[in-house]
Amino acid sequence: MPETPAPPPPVLAVLTTGGTIASTRDEHGVSTPSLGAADLVAGAAPGARVRAVEVLRADSSSLTLADAARVRAAVAGALADADVAAVVVLHGTDSMEETALLLDLHHDDERPVVLTGAQRTADDPEPDGPANVAHAARTALDPAARGRGVLVAFGGRVHPAVGLSKRHTTDLDAFSSPAAPLPRAEPLPWTDAPWPRVDVVAVSPGGDGALVDAALAAGARGVVLQALGAGNASADVVDAVRRCTRAGVAVVVTTRVPGGPVSAGYGGGGGGHDLAAAGAVSSGWLRSGQARVLLASLLRTGADADEVRERFGRRSGGAFPH
Repeated sequence: MPETPAPPPPVLAVLTTGGTIASTRDEHGVSTPSLGAADLVAGAAPGARVRAVEVLRADSSSLTLADAARVRAAVAGALADADVAAVVVLHGTDSMEETALLLDLHHDDERPVVLTGAQRTADDPEPDGPANVAHAARTALDPAARGRGVLVAFGGRVHPAVGLSKRHTTDLDAFSSPAAPLPRAEPLPWTDAPWPRVDVVAVSPGGDGALVDAALAAGARGVVLQALGAGNASADVVDAVRRCTRAGVAVVVTTRVPGGPVSAGYGGGGGGHDLAAAGAVSSGWLRSGQARVLLASLLRTGADADEVRERFGRRSGGAFPH
């Protein structure tokens, strides 16, 4: 009998967007994205057929939500080919948590999407990019990754997109996520509606509500309040939040503290309990970057205040009480 031919190797789509992983330093030590897709994927996935596509070539700190949507469109385009087994996205670390969540919010495919990047430029004597790319490729092609949504493989660890945050500016193990994975909800519908303005406002001890009022005056449809502790502010900030919610502007409360959820346990005029009474919604475990992406995505699909509260409760692992 003739031998059964071996199945073809899997197809891995690798999408590049710039970032440190694609950067080299000039004579002044300034790094800029300079490498194309072919330079970044050489030898990354032995045994796989790699399809490399350059989507963007930019520092991720400059990416807008519209740019992140271009990455989402490229991922969807790659997955439209049934031969593609998985997708790897090479991305800068500054806004990797935002793009990862945006992709996850709209990901309705069992096939894995894995992001990675680098802390050191490609021309560093000891670059971390090649190892991260190889790790991301192995993770993406591992059958155990199917159905887990969007993942980030970085510094030897694998994180779910939901709850991801960059924890260190230089460590090679740059990201953290909650010890217990946060729940994934059903994907949000995609829309081509314009992105709403959603501002992030940091709270300082005893601060007034001027910055919240400025966001309202600038036309923000949503505000993410980066509060203190478990989600606390001042009485003046609570008053400004109340002005926002009465004007139909959604306010979501997160915290500047690296770990732990937001709660509504404190009163006194400016605590989390008071913010909830003023109409604010808890981000749960999400920090400001991901809270902004989720809020903007919900508002873009036409969500009202009740749906914003309910969706944050399901996707972020917690919500203020009504």
